Amino acid sequence: MSSPPLRPALFLDRDGVLNEDRGYVSRWEDFRWIPGAREAVAAFNRAGWLVIVVTNQSGVGRGYYTEDAMHALHARMGEDLAAAGGRIDAFYHAPQHPDAPAKAYRHPDPPLRKPNPGMILQALQDWPIDREASLLIGDKPSDLAAAERAGVRAALFEGGNLLRFLTMEDLLPR
Repeated sequence: MSSPPLRPALFLDRDGVLNEDRGYVSRWEDFRWIPGAREAVAAFNRAGWLVIVVTNQSGVGRGYYTEDAMHALHARMGEDLAAAGGRIDAFYHAPQHPDAPAKAYRHPDPPLRKPNPGMILQALQDWPIDREASLLIGDKPSDLAAAERAGVRAALFEGGNLLRFLTMEDLLPR
C-alpha cells in the first residue's frame, strides 16, 4: 500500500494572524477575523495545500477558559470559513504554561508551546506534509523560531490584510 503524496502545509498562528489578538479570545462574540484571513485560507485550500493552525493557548492553562470553550470557538471558526469557501484541516494547541495554576498545565518548558516546535513536529507526523514546500505565518518571533526549529520556512505578519500581505510577499500559491 502506498502512502499518500506529500502536500505543502500553510501553518498559521491564530491570534494576531487569523483573528484580532484581543487578549485570550475564547468566545465567538469576542472573535474578529483579520481582514483577508478567510480569503487567504480559501486560496491555499484551492491550491491543494493543507491549512493547519498552531496556537499557544496559555489562557487554558492559566484558567481563563476551558479547552472545551477553545474547541467550540475553533468549530465556529470552521463553520464561518466553510461559508467563505475555506477550511482548516487541523488545529494544534499548547495550553501548557510555566506559570499555570493547574498542575496538569504547568510545565517549565512546554515542548508544544512556541518557540518550541512541538505542534509543527506533531502535524508533520500526523499529515502527509512536504516540509520543504511548507510555510508558517506568525506574528511573533516565537512563531518564527518554532518554524525554524521544525525546518519550515516562515514569514512575520505584522498586521493589516492577510491576503494582501501574502500577495505582496509573493507567498500565495499559484
